[in-house]
Amino acid sequence: MRWGWRLLLITAAMAVAIGIGGLFRQALWENIDLEVRHRLVAFVSGLTARRPETADQVAIRPRVDNPIGVNVFLDQEASVEARRRNLEMLRAAGVGWVRQQFAWMEIERDAKGDFFDRKWNQSAWASYDEIVDLALAHGVQVIARVDTSPAWARPGNAWDRSPPERDEDFGDFIYALASRYRGRVRAYQIWNEPNLAVEWGRRPPDPTAYARLLRVATERIKQADSEAIVLTAAMAPTIEESEQALNELVYLQRLYDAGAGGTFDVLAVQAYGLRNGPDDHRLSHGDVNFSRATLVRELMVRNGDAARPVWASEIGWNAQPPSFPGPAPYGAVSEELQARYTVRAFERAHQEWPWMGVMAVWFLKLPAAWDVPAQPWHFFRILDPDFTPHPLYHALRAYAAERGLRSED
Repeated sequence: MRWGWRLLLITAAMAVAIGIGGLFRQALWENIDLEVRHRLVAFVSGLTARRPETADQVAIRPRVDNPIGVNVFLDQEASVEARRRNLEMLRAAGVGWVRQQFAWMEIERDAKGDFFDRKWNQSAWASYDEIVDLALAHGVQVIARVDTSPAWARPGNAWDRSPPERDEDFGDFIYALASRYRGRVRAYQIWNEPNLAVEWGRRPPDPTAYARLLRVATERIKQADSEAIVLTAAMAPTIEESEQALNELVYLQRLYDAGAGGTFDVLAVQAYGLRNGPDDHRLSHGDVNFSRATLVRELMVRNGDAARPVWASEIGWNAQPPSFPGPAPYGAVSEELQARYTVRAFERAHQEWPWMGVMAVWFLKLPAAWDVPAQPWHFFRILDPDFTPHPLYHALRAYAAERGLRSED
């Protein structure tokens, strides 16, 4: 039976169930195959969801030729051989970008202007120099996610995921960073998820304070490397509005209200599918799905920022197996569905979102040296710690080959 007829029959069944009662309707829905449910939602929402005002006709800059990115933990790999193998497999899969954390607290650890790693008796830049060199050697561009603060920059605050007491200290560090990697690191992302208290010093999210930090960082990066691309932090997609988390749409509007427009080149988002498929077109401030990125784009347009692109710092579906104990906070799909959904997300962005640039899959692999209990987020992985690929790796490689995607060098 063709999918069109299946969807019509399922739609009719659901319409009948509406008149029978809520409990029956819920039971019927939950007994439908997950992918069929997602297809039904895509079909109905494609017909009924409103079309956001995303100014698709406006030319955006900067543009990229290869949108495929992947999040990596190269600094935590145990050897240069392991780092090289990460990049070899990414290059073979047609990946154009990696998003890698450059932790301020690890590079300027002991005192302002001190870039020496006493634990390993070497320059604190050493592993990052190696990462940048290897990435460029494999034709892969780097997005440096710059965050955390060393203890000396946050006196009286033991939480390393805290903004510094003085924005100027962060500015001085990022100037040193961008100067060192001028022309070699293509993009810098300023902080991570500051709309969560846990990422902002365990204090209530503060868009105005982040706007000041972003302005200082951008000014100093451009002084060091005028061609570098500056990304905002990617806000955590959330419907919460509390002292612990602030809805990213509310946060971003307050960021614009604080004068942040014009202080960055790219607005970053996170575009997870979670419990929905990639073609779910529903738009709601009270739910999170892949289409939520269009609400962020609509907000940019309302604030006169249509000429800047959106990049997705993290995308993906979680392939948490049914045997894994505990809840599935990020949703759960099969590995085969994870692979198909991720590729479809790239296809949809290519077809429908001309304002979307790089989308970085979360994530490549856990370092083999990690010895931590398995957690739900681990099942976003593309490779196992021993480099065994999951279906997602092969799907991305096939998609890149089909589109003829090449590195960004």
